[in-house]
Amino acid sequence: MSEEQAIRAVVHLYVDGMAFANEPALRKALHPRVAIIGNYQGAVEWMTRDEFIGAIVEEGSAPPDTVPLMEIELIDIEGDAASVKVVDEFAGMRFSDYLSLLKIDGRWTIVNKVYHLHR
Repeated sequence: MSEEQAIRAVVHLYVDGMAFANEPALRKALHPRVAIIGNYQGAVEWMTRDEFIGAIVEEGSAPPDTVPLMEIELIDIEGDAASVKVVDEFAGMRFSDYLSLLKIDGRWTIVNKVYHLHR
């Protein structure tokens, strides 16, 4: 598997984890110390991995036949660091997620997420 394919697999795990409230998938995709930051409902929101996963699980899963939106617009890889821009949807809202990934112990993981909520 190429580095780009491995990164795409992590992004897919992350998007499916959000869509289907799959806590194990999200824990696998997101580093334990990930920071999740964006403007939400008029305020800057900072979340830890556990807070983020809790919000996803509380919202609940999309119907099983749902095909989650996942439009990867950019992947930039330099050695063991990568940036990904992905457009996705969660709870009826469309987001642009800017994900920073780092290869740790041979595995890509999301270490930072900055998001933009589309209006």
